[in-house]
Amino acid sequence: MGDEAITVEAAGRSVPVSSPQKVFFPERGETKLDLVNYFLAVEEPVMRALGGRPVLLERYPNGVGGSSFFQKRVPSSHPDWLVTTTVQTPNGTPSEALVAADVAHLVWAANQGAIGLHVWPYRADDAEHADELRVDLDPSPGVSFAMVQEAAVEVRALLTELGMSGAPKTTGRNGIHVYVRLVPEHDSFAVRAAAVALARELERRRPDLVTAAWWKEERGERVFIDFNQNAPHKTVIGAWTVRPRAAAQVSTPFGWDELETIVPDELTIAAVPARVVAHGDPWAEHIAAPQPLEPLLDLHERDMAAGLQDAPWPPVYPKMPNEPPRVAPSRARKRDPED
Repeated sequence: MGDEAITVEAAGRSVPVSSPQKVFFPERGETKLDLVNYFLAVEEPVMRALGGRPVLLERYPNGVGGSSFFQKRVPSSHPDWLVTTTVQTPNGTPSEALVAADVAHLVWAANQGAIGLHVWPYRADDAEHADELRVDLDPSPGVSFAMVQEAAVEVRALLTELGMSGAPKTTGRNGIHVYVRLVPEHDSFAVRAAAVALARELERRRPDLVTAAWWKEERGERVFIDFNQNAPHKTVIGAWTVRPRAAAQVSTPFGWDELETIVPDELTIAAVPARVVAHGDPWAEHIAAPQPLEPLLDLHERDMAAGLQDAPWPPVYPKMPNEPPRVAPSRARKRDPED
């Protein structure tokens, strides 16, 4: 095969793929077509996780190692069948974003050089209600993956105590995400409040291991529970999607029974389809059983009644009610005239 454009059949559509032999991932030489074929191979689980959701594209037109950019708006020249929806960015700017309506949309995105697919926490047909809480176990400098695994155990224990369940996935790098599929009854402000409460409770129970500290100077060598990944209009790398790394690592859902043995760097587009064939989708039952958010909201109400303020928001958001001063503690001390 040369490098002339080809047509791929996906979800009943014929989708053009230009330069199919262009190398996207240099470690093993996987091409744009390999990325397309990966999505076709994992169609069922990826659509179960992403189907109907708006997607932010992280584009690498010349593959990993080349120039890249984030694209919220689909180009005006997109095909007529492409489903889009209007999304808001954190600063309030509207954009017409891609919707992962079927696997043909993911093939179209791959043809655009979209290697990272970052997903909104709601379906396009119900933008007012977030139906996912994302627990982002983010390793600070000096934190090992074994510590991230231990933090995931603590997340699972707390959720179980609250009568809830979570589903883990690798981030495609050195962290773990635990997703909680929700009944779509609350907006992202409420989901973020619940995530703050979860992070604070985990820190109370294991202050040696995890932290809810927003400011990096306060985290130390602990796993940061990044509650702000649940802020309104925030996107997170999608389950089953590929990271822009030389070996094409995948953000891969896995079962809790695999937690101690999972090796994120081994989960690539070359390896993950065979896992799906052998073991199926470890998230299938979790996604089919959405849960109420109230147990975590009760923790939030308890914290507010105890006099706690909201946790800091990222700088791109406007100042929020009950938010503490948005300044790092070391800078705040320098400003204190009595210091």
